[in-house]
Amino acid sequence: MREVRFIDLFAGIGGLRLGFEEAFKTTGLIPKCVMTSEIKPFALKVLKHNFSHDYFAGDITKVANNDIPDFDFLLGGFPCQPFSAGGKRLGFVDTRGTLFFEIERIIADKKPYGFILENVEGLVKHDLENKKDEIGKTLKTIIEKLTMLGYEVTWKVLNAADFGLPQARKRVFIVGARNEKISLDGFEPKRKKIKGIIEKGLPTMDTKFSKLLLAHLSIEDLYGKSIKDKRGGNDNIHSWDIELKGPVSKEQAIILNKLFKERRKKHWAAEIGIKWMDGMTLTLEQISTFHGSPNLKEMLDDLVKKGYLKFEHPKSLITEQALLGTKTYRAENKSLKPGYNIVSGKLSFEINKILNPNGIAPTLVATDMARLVVPDGNGIRRMTLREGLRLFGYPEWFEMPVTIDEGFDLLGNTVAVKVVSAVSERLAEVYEPAMV
Repeated sequence: MREVRFIDLFAGIGGLRLGFEEAFKTTGLIPKCVMTSEIKPFALKVLKHNFSHDYFAGDITKVANNDIPDFDFLLGGFPCQPFSAGGKRLGFVDTRGTLFFEIERIIADKKPYGFILENVEGLVKHDLENKKDEIGKTLKTIIEKLTMLGYEVTWKVLNAADFGLPQARKRVFIVGARNEKISLDGFEPKRKKIKGIIEKGLPTMDTKFSKLLLAHLSIEDLYGKSIKDKRGGNDNIHSWDIELKGPVSKEQAIILNKLFKERRKKHWAAEIGIKWMDGMTLTLEQISTFHGSPNLKEMLDDLVKKGYLKFEHPKSLITEQALLGTKTYRAENKSLKPGYNIVSGKLSFEINKILNPNGIAPTLVATDMARLVVPDGNGIRRMTLREGLRLFGYPEWFEMPVTIDEGFDLLGNTVAVKVVSAVSERLAEVYEPAMV
């Protein structure tokens, strides 16, 4: 049996490798990773625990071409860094100075059979020149560079939810092969629900926050709900809905629900004398225009005292010249009349979202994963690392010898293994006959 040699760059915890190996093993070939490159300490611990490695390269920017073994395929979930220092408008004028350049220079030197690159969906329209364009300058330049190296290049945004994983995770895949156009169309949709990956009978949360949630809402009513104060909608719970910071009267709840919507309306910015921002401080007089009450100030001040609102000056947009260019930020403008504003964002609470067992998870990112909870019996609990791994399609034998917080940080940046496997199968189909 013949080996298929590959290198795994920006490896993370090895999701690209797993998917690639799974696909190529079905062809009767033996996939062999001849080099791995990763620098994050927690990721290295996971990689070393789950895989054997011929060559750990560390920082790829410090690895010379001569030190890289010959290989057939390059895998790379590369970080997308705009070429310009500020990341604005200048675009991907040149690939030098970015981590994609490392991929480009290695492919140019080693001339492998093909590659699989993965990135966030935002790469597709990054540095868009015209609103009607399908792709931005960044992706266009990447494709042009790879094409110039002699590859037939295909790209497509694929959603993990269409590949049997209960998570809405869209990522762009860029694949290439010599003399062969790889189709990324026509994958048969496969759908699964979260309840298929959830464990049962584990200890549930017993905190003030969880007790308040369950005191105000049933388990079923919590399904799919997000907890944040700066947005609304039927799938949102606010801190005042569960009286997290103290009792809230019905009228105070009405005021808060009106305020978090009104504070986003653009006409207030013109009246205040600031540039519009998504959530502005409104004065007592401004609030009284959409909620009249003789004791309005008393109710607002009570909400400030309890911590649902803050009393502050409106924020103006400040522009300053910095060492690397223009710096902009928001700061309180104390020459403007102070008013009331909502306090808490989604990361202010120990729970961000309760997953719906009968649905799918939203796109999971590192900042959110530690605050995701799942229903278990009559309670709720934090998601386990095993459940997190299942959401990304990792096999049951895969282990993460790190803390739960470190593990969630790594998972939030990983790839959906089943999507990689499906993409890799397309490459395996054209590669195998060429090697016989």
